[in-house]
Amino acid sequence: MRPNPGEVLHFSEDPSITVFHPHVAATARQREAYVWAVDADQAPSYWFPRQCPRAMAWVTADTSDEDRRVVLGAGRERRVHAIEYAWAERFLTARLYAYRLPAADFAPFGGAEPHAWVATRTVTPLGPPEPVTDLLALHQEADIQLRFVNDLWEFWGAVTAAGLGFSGIRLHNAAPPSGPVSDPAPAP
Repeated sequence: MRPNPGEVLHFSEDPSITVFHPHVAATARQREAYVWAVDADQAPSYWFPRQCPRAMAWVTADTSDEDRRVVLGAGRERRVHAIEYAWAERFLTARLYAYRLPAADFAPFGGAEPHAWVATRTVTPLGPPEPVTDLLALHQEADIQLRFVNDLWEFWGAVTAAGLGFSGIRLHNAAPPSGPVSDPAPAP
């Protein structure tokens, strides 16, 4: 599930949204009110139940072969997503919806390497929400390795210490670490 040209997506478990109003998210680091959306590159980061904590890593131009092998393994994948086993059932049974929104209403957010798109005024979807089914199959089709782990913080520590691109979403919902964690980097 990716946006078409001229679109961005908003993923939700609520299929009844008819209009998106700018708001300050509860987890926001900024005070401005926005409507949030993602482009094709960032869409896979949202193929999860909304509250599911997840850590993601991907190969960049600066990633060494060793870091790639240590974090991603010997396969051909260039990206990995990890969630806790405790979220496996919820992930496999989630009912997720994608809202297609006009990209012209949005601006990139996140500096030199935007991780989202934002609008500062009310946005109406281009049509009804589309069910996003089989999140496992989406990962497989996109050639994204999906890992279920006992301790998300252990994985996060390894990812943030390696020379990979990374992102963490809803990490505050993760179970406490099972052992010492080496000063993990904050989620971008």
